[in-house]
Amino acid sequence: MVKGDLDLFSDSVYCFTPSGDVKTLPSGSTPIDFAYSIHSAVGNKMVGARVNGKLVNIDYVIQNGDQIEIITSQNCKGPSRDWLSLVKSTQAKNKINQWFKNELKEDNIVRGKDLIDRYCKAKGINWPDLNKPEFMDKVMKRYAFKDWDSVLASIGHGGLKEGQVINKMMEERVKKIKREVTDATILDGIGDMNGKAPETKKSKNGIMVKGIHDVAVRFSRCCSPVPGDEIVGFVTRGRGVSIHRTDCINIINLPESERSRLIDAEWQQPEGGDSKERYSTEIQIFANNRIGMFVDISKVFTERQIDITSMNVRTSKQGKATIVMTFDIHGIEELNRLTDKLRQIEGVLDIERTAG
Repeated sequence: MVKGDLDLFSDSVYCFTPSGDVKTLPSGSTPIDFAYSIHSAVGNKMVGARVNGKLVNIDYVIQNGDQIEIITSQNCKGPSRDWLSLVKSTQAKNKINQWFKNELKEDNIVRGKDLIDRYCKAKGINWPDLNKPEFMDKVMKRYAFKDWDSVLASIGHGGLKEGQVINKMMEERVKKIKREVTDATILDGIGDMNGKAPETKKSKNGIMVKGIHDVAVRFSRCCSPVPGDEIVGFVTRGRGVSIHRTDCINIINLPESERSRLIDAEWQQPEGGDSKERYSTEIQIFANNRIGMFVDISKVFTERQIDITSMNVRTSKQGKATIVMTFDIHGIEELNRLTDKLRQIEGVLDIERTAG
């Protein structure tokens, strides 16, 4: 096969080891990808590379027909985190992440703490409210970790997203707050019950609220709850009850003076079992930007006959894309199936729901 023939395969690049073995790598790969395609030990001890006999930078983009020689050193301290933005192959990324996970646990713990701190500050979350053993235990059980340091280390090396951990802890805190709120503390918007036990009232929106008489119910735009989400009501002044997800930032950060306005709410089972109602929700997709990414994402929605009502795309110089999408959905089960399918798209790194 000659070099001209190799160029026909634009999605891959074909190169050679010094002994003449062919290596196939994703287009845009660097000598780092090549090193890890040989062996993890070669990549972890790499200090440089020669291409066609000449020294090159490690961010050199491999061309079809190149002969690559990797230079290693036993004194090398290991890969750099910057390499993760240079490599193109999933194999190389996984091996680099594994090295950080195994070799730098202490550093990863410190990095995990820092990522949590920065996330909380960016979202306006008071970390001391969440930094309690009862909430930590829920996270450790959810993600099968034996201790909190292991959770922090996983965040530090990228195995867990800090947002996942914080949202779980906030969800547990809201559950605790709800348990502490009694009907007697709901002072606004609740009719005179004349000493009777609170009744359950149905609304036209498919929501049941307790102790509320003829009060309008509306969905909050900050967190866009859909059937299947854990929800809580907030009694507003003059505007009825607003329904929020329990992990909504606005509910999590509700001042003590306002918590008496929280009230139990739950989804009402539709007659016949199947609801035809659609509910607006919003997700953020974090991905490596590439040609065809938006087409692939849109195709998933089209196949499921889900209407996209808005989409906003932001790209970075590092080749990352953040896609914010708003659409109508029947409930959480449909949303979970949708996000599971979206996660299978090449280049998608993570998906989060907007939570305020």
